[in-house]
Amino acid sequence: ELLNQLIADACGVPVVAGPVEATVLGNVLIQCRASGAVGSLDEMRSVVRNSVELKKFEPQNAAGFSEQFARYEGLGQKA
Repeated sequence: ELLNQLIADACGVPVVAGPVEATVLGNVLIQCRASGAVGSLDEMRSVVRNSVELKKFEPQNAAGFSEQFARYEGLGQKA
């Protein structure tokens, strides 16, 4: 969660994160499709939407990152 929040803050955009088990879920869904249990990519996406909770991280300190980035850029100009 900390990394996702820092990314949102540094980039100034919302970050949407899914479960840590996303790779496993994807593999299971591919196997389900191969066996005929699910029929299409849209159906697979629907299964995911109804099965997991996504977490959204909104930027909270974008200004602080902008100030530090400006300071970093200025370091190379002093030499």
